[in-house]
Amino acid sequence: MKKISLLFVLLLTIAATNANAQDIFTAWPGLGNFHGVMAATFHPAEKGNFEPVKQRSGELVDKAALLLKSDIPAKYNKPELKAALEELSKRTTTLNGLIMENAKDEKINKSLIQVHDAFHKIVGICGGEK
Repeated sequence: MKKISLLFVLLLTIAATNANAQDIFTAWPGLGNFHGVMAATFHPAEKGNFEPVKQRSGELVDKAALLLKSDIPAKYNKPELKAALEELSKRTTTLNGLIMENAKDEKINKSLIQVHDAFHKIVGICGGEK
């Protein structure tokens, strides 16, 4: 019984976090656009398929640059957000550079994880993750 209750609480927490993140993406379309490319490149890489990130790394750079220049919704505009957006832009540029240099998949993966972590830091600042 205790395991079932714990599992139920965990599933509710995950659902609430996902719903909150979706609210953020709706309120801030630029972040939602970045998320779309991030998901389409990160999840295949988790399974060993690096072709999507190799094909779309420039798009990650472009989306991060647009995000950095975008109007941040007032409710998310916190002092630490600008630095987090700059970090995301820097990380995507580094990733794209590695891909342009034909780096090994292991190196690309490490860089992609850093991009993913930088993205989730932004979502967290906006209140989408605890």
